Amino acid sequence: MRKGWIALVLLIVALVKMPAGPQAQWKTPWSYEGANGPDHWGDLDPAYAACSVGKEQSPIDIRNVKKTLLPALRFEYKSGPLEIINNGFTAVRVNYAPGNGNFLIVGDQRYELRQFHFHHPSEESIQGKPFDMVAHLMHESSDGKIAGVAVFLQAGSANSVVRQLWEHMPHTPGKEEVIAGVEVNPTGLLPRDTSYYMYMGSLTAPPCTEGVTWVVLKTPVDISAEQIGAFAALYPHDVRPPQPLYGRIVQESR
Repeated sequence: MRKGWIALVLLIVALVKMPAGPQAQWKTPWSYEGANGPDHWGDLDPAYAACSVGKEQSPIDIRNVKKTLLPALRFEYKSGPLEIINNGFTAVRVNYAPGNGNFLIVGDQRYELRQFHFHHPSEESIQGKPFDMVAHLMHESSDGKIAGVAVFLQAGSANSVVRQLWEHMPHTPGKEEVIAGVEVNPTGLLPRDTSYYMYMGSLTAPPCTEGVTWVVLKTPVDISAEQIGAFAALYPHDVRPPQPLYGRIVQESR
C-alpha cells in the first residue's frame, strides 16, 4: 500500500514538473505582434527589461562596417541525432546536449553548439535588405560566453539538411520529439565561404540577454522556395525588428 502511495506522489510531482506548453521556458508570455509584441517586451516582465533599455540589442541592420583582420572561423560539426522542438515562436529548433562535440572556434575561443533555429524572413539585414530566412546557430563556451552564428538563407536549390528537418517538422506548437534513427550534420547549413561580420549584441527574443558575440556570415545558403513556403505556412513572421546600434562597431573580416 505504501509503495502505491509513493508511486502516486512521484507521478503527481512528475506531472507538476512537465512543461505547460510552448511558452513553458518563459515565465511571462510574449509574441511577435500585438500587445505582447517586440515594442512591449521590456514592459511584460522585469526579467525582460534589457529588451527596452539595453544598448547592445540584436538583431541589427548591417551597414557602415569596419574592415578588420579578424580570426578565421573553424566549424567542427558532425552528424548527430535530432531533438526537435516547436516552441511556438521558431517552428523548427534543434537542441544539443552539453558535451555533444560540435564546436565553433574563433581564434583561441572555443564554443560548443547548443541549438539552432530559423526565422522568416531574416532578422538581420544588409543595407536595409533582409533575406528570405536566416538560421541562428547558438553556441556557448566553457565559461558561459554565448556566440551566435547567423546564416542567411535565400531561394534557390533545395537544401538537404533543411529537407531532413522539415520531414520531421512538428505541426503542433510546443510538441518536442526525439527522432530516432535520423541524423543531421549542421555543416550542411554553412556556406563554403565563411567570411563574416562580427558585433556585440544580445539574444533576439526575451529576455534579450546582452553580451552575445554575433558572427553573421556574408555568403547566403540556398534553400528551395518550397522549403521556405513550408516554414512560412507555420510561422509567417517570427522576426524582431532591427535594433539601434548606439555607437557599436560592426567589424568585417578581410
